[in-house]
Formats: sequence, C-alpha cells, structure tokens
Amino acid sequence: MTDLRVRTAVPDDLDAVLAFWRTAAEGTSISDDRAGVERLVDRDPGALLLAERDGELVGTVIAGFDGWRCHLYRLAVHPRRRRQGIGSALLAAAEERFVRLGGRRADAMVLVRNETAHHAWAAAGYGPEEHWRRWVKPLTD
Repeated sequence: MTDLRVRTAVPDDLDAVLAFWRTAAEGTSISDDRAGVERLVDRDPGALLLAERDGELVGTVIAGFDGWRCHLYRLAVHPRRRRQGIGSALLAAAEERFVRLGGRRADAMVLVRNETAHHAWAAAGYGPEEHWRRWVKPLTD
C-alpha cells in the first residue's frame, strides 16, 4: 500500500468527491451537495479524508469530531478498488485524527441494508450497539 496516499480534502476536491460518492457510496445524504460539503470543509478542514492512488480518488471517509464524540461517515471505496486495504487505511487515518483531538470512542453511520459494509466495519473492530436508535428530524425540505 505504499502507493496509497491519504490526505485531507481541499475546496478544489469537492466536485470530484461528490461525483465519486455517486459511484462508490451506498445511499445518499441530505448533505450530498456542493453547499453541504463546502460547509463541512469550511467548519472542519481536517474532517474529509481522501485516499488516492496514482492521482486517482479511490476512497473517502468523513472523520468528524465535535469535541464530544467522534463520528465516521461516508466511508466509501471505489468498487474496483475494494479489498485492497484502502478502507482500512482511511479508518486508521481517521482514528489517528480522533486520538490527536482527544477523542475516546468512534461511531459510524452504517446502513442496515448494506451487508458488505457490515463485514468491512466488523473487520475493522466496529460493532453495532443494538440498544441505541438514531432519531432524526430534517431541518430543511
């Protein structure tokens, strides 16, 4: 994996990231638009991590820390690049970021129907907490 580079996203990356998610990410989010990703990068410039191989975007993860909890979103690896350690490298970078910031525990948003992701997250040492439920309220239409 020496040719894999993990770095933080910059504003010039955002259109490529959005296009990448349409190919590589499962499901969509209310924030999957230019304005949503710009807000993320403006507020927390280190949160959006990109994996590149030979200049090609091959993976992403959002490693957000609000000072209280460490949240992982949008772990996505290009379908042709899966099972090559890219997701593991992204999670290692995210976890290192959290430790530097003083985080104590990371959690991940994982779609119930995404069985492939369940295996990847379990292999990385994550597990579901069945006693929690996510409650949501959209703030925009």
